[in-house]
Amino acid sequence: MKVVRIGEGNLYEAKGHFNCSCMNKLIAGQDTRRTTVGVSHFLPEGGAEMSSSPKERVYVVLSGRIKIKGKNEEHVLEARHMIYIAPGEERAFKVEGTEPASILVIITDVD
Repeated sequence: MKVVRIGEGNLYEAKGHFNCSCMNKLIAGQDTRRTTVGVSHFLPEGGAEMSSSPKERVYVVLSGRIKIKGKNEEHVLEARHMIYIAPGEERAFKVEGTEPASILVIITDVD
C-alpha cells in the first residue's frame, strides 16, 4: 500500500495544457507498475489542446465543469462525472463557466 496525502506529489507541466496546475500522485514504473494518477486544477478558460496518447485515460471531474471534445463528439462533464479515453483517441477540453475545475487523471500504460 502507498498513502499519498493532499499536497504530496510532483508538480509538472503537462504539454498542451493551459491555465492549470498539475501534480502526479502516483507514477507508473516508480510507485505502480502501469498506472499514473494525478490531479489537475484548471482556472476558468483553462484546458488542453487536441491531442492523443498511446495510453488509456480516465478523467474524473472532482469540481467545476468541463467541455471535452473528441473527433466526432462533444460532452459536458460536471462534478462526479467521468470519461474513458481509449489509446489513440483524440481529445481536447476546456473549463466551462466562471468556476475553476479539478480533475482526477488516471493514465494506464497499455501492454
